[in-house]
Amino acid sequence: MGGGGPLSDRPRVVVVGDVATDVVVVLSGEPAPGSDRPAAIRTRGGGAGANVAAHLAHLGTAAALAGCIGDDAAGTGLAAELAGSGVHLLLRTVSGAATGTIVSLVEPGGQRSMLADRGANLQLRPDDVPQLLRGQHLHLSGYTLLDPGPRAAGLAALEAAVHAGCTVSLDPASTGPLARYGVDRWLADTARATLLLPNADEARLLTGCADPSDAARSLAGRHRIVALSLGADGALWASGDVLVHRPAHATDVVDTTGAGDAFAAGLLAAWLRFPDGDPVEFLDAGLALAADVVRRPGAR
Repeated sequence: MGGGGPLSDRPRVVVVGDVATDVVVVLSGEPAPGSDRPAAIRTRGGGAGANVAAHLAHLGTAAALAGCIGDDAAGTGLAAELAGSGVHLLLRTVSGAATGTIVSLVEPGGQRSMLADRGANLQLRPDDVPQLLRGQHLHLSGYTLLDPGPRAAGLAALEAAVHAGCTVSLDPASTGPLARYGVDRWLADTARATLLLPNADEARLLTGCADPSDAARSLAGRHRIVALSLGADGALWASGDVLVHRPAHATDVVDTTGAGDAFAAGLLAAWLRFPDGDPVEFLDAGLALAADVVRRPGAR
């Protein structure tokens, strides 16, 4: 494990982002403040970066993951799980730090709220990121940019990828920290990303457009491609003058945790395989994987 130099086996995608334990709490009814509520509680591997890397490997796209874990049993277990999934690990163990933990409270219908302790993920450094080579692709989790700790590493990874002639995909991560970071600042920092993967709320925040189609068109004026996930309403693809909508795939929603990461990975795997292909196929690939993930608790 560990980052730094170029990768000898040249995975197709280098993912830079978080590794975490997800504690998924599926409530049997509405929350009951001050009282008890039965719930199904499960522990799963999580972290936006780790989720995308694991899905890509499962889909047959060679993926490496650059990130940080703590020197604890959780970090050891998550690393073993990811390696077993076929992910090439570039994880630095941070002495004295705890591995990240996310508590996901899932209400009836699948809507969730998240409580995040990012732990060792906040210690990511520029030298944790490998040197990318032309022909590789960087997927950067937006969480990497939204905290002062790992921000330099995220910006360095983006700069290095662009300099090497690599394509770059980026998810904005979450509206709360994105708003605190500052929309204008974020748009300036990420202007050279090839493919932007926001959800509807993030797209509205970044553009000020209430309508998702207008938001997608606006963002496509800054980025070559925008793939905007709409939850139960499917997804949009915007590139130049092209705007394509696809409906969500039918599914039984148990937990929406990780749906966006699954959508990103499914779309990326299809797009990287045939970059001049049909956006309908790219969107459907992402939506299919997202529909599969939300059928069960956990992000993967």
